[in-house]
Amino acid sequence: MKNIPLLLLLSLTILSSACQSQSGKVVVANKVSMEAEAFPLSYLRLLPGSPFKHAMDKNGEWLLDLSPDRLLHRFRLNAGLTPKGEIYGGWESRGVSGHTLGHYLSACAMMYAASGDKRFKERVDYIVKELAECQDARKTGYVGGIPDEDKIWAEVSSGDIRSQGFDLNGGWVPWYTLHKLWAGLIDAYRYAGSEQAKEVGTKLSDWAVRSFGDLSEEDFQKMLACEFGGMNESFADMYAITGNESYLKLARQFYHKAILDPLKEQRDELEGKHSNTQVPKIIGEARLYELTGDKDMHTIATFYWDRIVNHHTYVNGGNSNYEHLGKPDCLNDRLSPFTSETCNTYNMLKLTKHLFSWDPQAAYMDYYEQALYNHILASQNPDDGMVCYSVPLESGTKKEFSTRFDSFWCCVASGIENHVKYAESVFFQSVKDGGLFVNLFIPTSLNWKEKGMEVKLETQLPADNKVQISFKGKSKEFPLHIRYPRWATQGIKVTLNGKEEKVTGTPGSYFTLQGEWDTDTQLVIEIPMELYTVSMPDNADRMGIFYGPVLLAAPLGTGELQAYDIPCFISDTESIVQSIAPVPDKPLTFTANTTANAQLLLVPFYTIHGQKHAVYFDRFPVQEWAKKEKEYQALIKKQKALEARTTDHLRIGEMQPERDHELQSENSRTGDVGGNKYRDAFNGWFSFTAKVDPAQEMHMLCGYWGEDKDKRSFDILIDGKKFKTVHLNGTHGPKVFEEEYTIPLSFTQGKEKVNVRFQSHTDCYAGGLFGFRMLKKK
Repeated sequence: MKNIPLLLLLSLTILSSACQSQSGKVVVANKVSMEAEAFPLSYLRLLPGSPFKHAMDKNGEWLLDLSPDRLLHRFRLNAGLTPKGEIYGGWESRGVSGHTLGHYLSACAMMYAASGDKRFKERVDYIVKELAECQDARKTGYVGGIPDEDKIWAEVSSGDIRSQGFDLNGGWVPWYTLHKLWAGLIDAYRYAGSEQAKEVGTKLSDWAVRSFGDLSEEDFQKMLACEFGGMNESFADMYAITGNESYLKLARQFYHKAILDPLKEQRDELEGKHSNTQVPKIIGEARLYELTGDKDMHTIATFYWDRIVNHHTYVNGGNSNYEHLGKPDCLNDRLSPFTSETCNTYNMLKLTKHLFSWDPQAAYMDYYEQALYNHILASQNPDDGMVCYSVPLESGTKKEFSTRFDSFWCCVASGIENHVKYAESVFFQSVKDGGLFVNLFIPTSLNWKEKGMEVKLETQLPADNKVQISFKGKSKEFPLHIRYPRWATQGIKVTLNGKEEKVTGTPGSYFTLQGEWDTDTQLVIEIPMELYTVSMPDNADRMGIFYGPVLLAAPLGTGELQAYDIPCFISDTESIVQSIAPVPDKPLTFTANTTANAQLLLVPFYTIHGQKHAVYFDRFPVQEWAKKEKEYQALIKKQKALEARTTDHLRIGEMQPERDHELQSENSRTGDVGGNKYRDAFNGWFSFTAKVDPAQEMHMLCGYWGEDKDKRSFDILIDGKKFKTVHLNGTHGPKVFEEEYTIPLSFTQGKEKVNVRFQSHTDCYAGGLFGFRMLKKK
């Protein structure tokens, strides 16, 4: 008996070491003891027949259609070498060019691991070889594809640092772009075994240490005001795979105090923050916690996850509206065509894997499943594999997908990774007891090499409620920890070799089967599914409809929608489920009795594309509907009338809309009041382009803050000619109000767009401007 603890410790050490060597080839072990470990992606294979395997195959086709030489265009150009392919369009031809290459390198490396298809390893090896050639040509260790990068990095490394949030010394988020390259090189090493990728990453890391390691703390924090991706994670990983302490030091320097200190103190100050800017920072702190054991980093990661998932997340598992977070638990009024940016969830799933490894709670995998089915899978067009920037949740909106060769948004780049790694979290191994976690019910096979056993999970869930797990190999005894989903409120039935087993778990937990598993084992799990609703945290009468893990939505066609076309439920009970019925012989298909349609079709949200949809549904008691129907219709009619008049709409203070409108500025800043973004300028100006109708009188609609008054005097110029002088007097109270100005035809006649400039008076502010529309005459 005395030998048992020692043998157990030895077995756990071997298991942990095997996992680390397979998933990163690290030379620095974690200081934190993990309770669960992901299997190497190369051990896992998605099985045919599921929408996840279909999505992976479509994504693989896209990866092979993309040209590495075109993605490498500016890397070679910046290194003084002749490009071998024309640069792609979209974001790749703009200031953030190069970010897609890093994601593409990661995606190809993971696709090789997940499929064994050597074509993807050939892509990895070719790209890495090309990057090494570019790096050698530059002779500094640096390699990149960012416009004006040498000038930017020289200024920043000297302490000359200027940032407006998404701009660093005139460059569009250069650290963010480099983070993708580092991550791609690390993944090429981790998943595809590329030693050359490690060499390129090491030289690049040495360049960064020499260039920025000696910046003062004040200068470093000034630099971190510009989005920098997860550079702390990259340097932590480089430390783990090389043992170079200078990389760990630099990883710690990428600690953004303005964001991370409040989280360390467990304060939610996320309102108004750009969501995806923050998540990679948190992932980096999670990785540093594993390598250092610093408990502050543990607090940051777990507190952040809880706040985002439980207080800022929509029913599809995504977060953010127009890329930004609002007040916690206030989502009802934050629905639009630009809810739930896909990059956010890509990163939240990464963070969730870290937290599950530390503490394998079902809540982590319940969220993971929700986001995987209803945001990540829903973000892909199943016909051609194209992906969404944001997945819209406002009724009457539709998913807008990328093009194959000329979009390259951030969510295209993360998107080509999303759909190659669905298998990665289906199983985890339990470090604590040598057992197996069954986390997700996605058809997958596991080649568990350490035990000499194949584990196969087969299911048609959610179309069918049965899950079968089989084993192939010599008999092995270990515990099987199976997730009891939070939605499984009707209980779970488990049959082992024809005999029903007692299930001791409850929804939102794991239950354990202790047994000896071999080729003759027949394990069947039945998980009954039912319809249920999940309400907005701040409006119990606005809800999403689920069937098991799947979010249902209503396809609304491609035509124009009137107010009465938006479906609502009328019910004097809180539940609307009684108004929904399954369609016989059509799995995952339902009809609902609503105000818009007595037989409204409801199908999985992930299947809808090419038409408008409704995801959230309002419920009205009978008498309240009778009273509110006219008001409800009038409000929508007013908004539609405004949209019909609009020739251009600028969401001021937000990165992509401002870039799309060619915004320029001097002494200008952006901010947020109560979830409302704005831009102003003190002793300065900002300008942008706006589309107009060349043949008719135009109107300008400007939003201002009702309490702004002191030093808020400015001129509005159109194409350099003064059009209007504005003095804000603070008489409208703490809210945004709008002023509509008539523009004489002489300013716009014969033009298709104009330049609008807000110019401050001396020692005054221009703005703040909280919104802008260019309108046709009523």
